[in-house]
Amino acid sequence: MTPSANFQTALALVLRHEGGFVHHPDDPGGATKFGITQETLSRARGVPATVADVRRLSKAEAAEIYRRFYWEAVRADELPPGLQLALFDLAVHSGPKRAVTLLQKVLDVEADGRLGPVTMAAVRAADPAETIRRLTRERLGFLSRLSTWPVFGRGWRRRVLAVERDAIRLASSSTPATGKPVMFDTKTILASRTVWANLIGLAALILGMFGYDTSTVDESAFQEALVQVIAAASFIASTVFRILASKQLSS
Repeated sequence: MTPSANFQTALALVLRHEGGFVHHPDDPGGATKFGITQETLSRARGVPATVADVRRLSKAEAAEIYRRFYWEAVRADELPPGLQLALFDLAVHSGPKRAVTLLQKVLDVEADGRLGPVTMAAVRAADPAETIRRLTRERLGFLSRLSTWPVFGRGWRRRVLAVERDAIRLASSSTPATGKPVMFDTKTILASRTVWANLIGLAALILGMFGYDTSTVDESAFQEALVQVIAAASFIASTVFRILASKQLSS
């Protein structure tokens, strides 16, 4: 499989923080090179790897391991620009399941560690930059509770904040430049909690003017339900269109 351009970009940014061969006595991961641990290399090769094997690891093999075990594990090609990098780096640093679980906590969906349809719909409904910021806070909170934080915490914090900056830059660069014609993304607008909150508030005000009592309506719950319904419908529609497009291409 040919690596995507987004993967190559994200990998280059991740490798800036990983460096070469390291065998720190306080690192529970043991010997690493390009961020690939001895255990991960053994799993990738299907046979036990030695410290010498880690030392000889090539960048090409490391890239393939990153793609198979981390990038694809968090379905990064299906994520918005910027969030791809943030979740990928988190998966590399703390494991794919931990990365997905923290993302699910940020999105307020069931934290089962699996990127299923509900989580992916919530990703599409959320603002990428805000999701990246909230994921950074969750990530730092998780890391700060580890017993190794006093030893590695300062470096981890620098890394996480640097990844956040790069991720937000990538997310911002995917939006239309100022002064150029703007194409409105109807799906994003309809899935916006801010838009629905304003519309629901306006509707409640109008109904109140006509004598209807709206004080018992839970606006936040109603808003959340609308957003979830629209996100689910968007996911179903995009899946159907993808299937139809694939059939047309194959015919």
